[in-house]
Amino acid sequence: MSEQGPQRLRRRRRARWMIAGTATVVALGVGAAVVLTQVGTGKAVAGPQAPAPAETTQVTKADLADRRSVSGKLGYGAETTLPGRKQGTITGLPAIGDVLDRGKPVYQVDAKPVPLFHGQIPLYRPVGPGMTNGPDVKLIEENLKALGYGGFGTPDEKFTDATANAVKKWQKANKLDQNGTIAVGDVVITPDSFRVSTIVASLGAQGTTDVLKYTGGSRGVIAQIKAEQRDSAKPGSKVTVNIGGKQVTGTVKQVTLAPPDNNPAPGQSPDSKFDVSISLDDAGSVTAPDGSTVDVRFTVSSQKGVLTVPVGALLALAEGGYALQVVEGESRRLIPVKTGLFADGKVEVSGPDVREGMRVVTTS
Repeated sequence: MSEQGPQRLRRRRRARWMIAGTATVVALGVGAAVVLTQVGTGKAVAGPQAPAPAETTQVTKADLADRRSVSGKLGYGAETTLPGRKQGTITGLPAIGDVLDRGKPVYQVDAKPVPLFHGQIPLYRPVGPGMTNGPDVKLIEENLKALGYGGFGTPDEKFTDATANAVKKWQKANKLDQNGTIAVGDVVITPDSFRVSTIVASLGAQGTTDVLKYTGGSRGVIAQIKAEQRDSAKPGSKVTVNIGGKQVTGTVKQVTLAPPDNNPAPGQSPDSKFDVSISLDDAGSVTAPDGSTVDVRFTVSSQKGVLTVPVGALLALAEGGYALQVVEGESRRLIPVKTGLFADGKVEVSGPDVREGMRVVTTS
């Protein structure tokens, strides 16, 4: 988390000086003394006779993002057990490392494939002619259409003759009985493609036993966050991942409650934590081995197209608030500003006198 907020500014708060009766610093010539007034005191003192040229910067318009960093692990994610639901004998199994997509056979029972469909719910009844409407019908139609077997219009919850015809065509292509009905164990349903990580069953086992374990289909990152950090890791949000010094982008896919810590530190109660699954936008470019520790940066807050200056350009005024010291030719003046988001060494500033391109004094 950025530590560039007002706390840091208070550490560098110093006296600000102005020429008595004005907010402009005027050069009186080489060797001449300048009489200054300390803001808020009215006390006159002698200024430096030859002040060093001040470092300046411009007010720029930019996008700011405040990010939170957590550590994560590179890999395919946690394993999930796949239970078999097809009556019969297992006659074929995939290989460890196989990545299975929609429509591909996951395993075989009685020498017939059990293909993969995508969805969020398992089948809980046969899907076929004469059934009542339901979300399982829509799931089947969505998968059939994605695999090129349509003719029933937009997928919905009603099983029609057109749906039955599409099922039969799909069954024929997969060398299955062409009865127009998909039974509970005829397909495997997972939310997405997956990678086979462990084979649990053996050939000859019953088709209703646990078959295998799987992970995500492509390499990604698993990070763990605390409950109060969950708002910054919503599914679909973008993240930046540092892998061995290389920056890649990713997307939060899933946030799940992590298993409880049964061995908390002495005097501490176990806190709720969440596992964040992150897909990498260019996973193929990542050469680091599985299990590598990576740094994940979540965006906590952001602002687009705002006026910004380096944090070192802010002046903390004795009477409160902040100002910028504007350079205009040989003169300088203070203008009050309001601060917004602090991020990456910059701060959002606003005020009636602030404009893009103006030059201001800075210490960084």
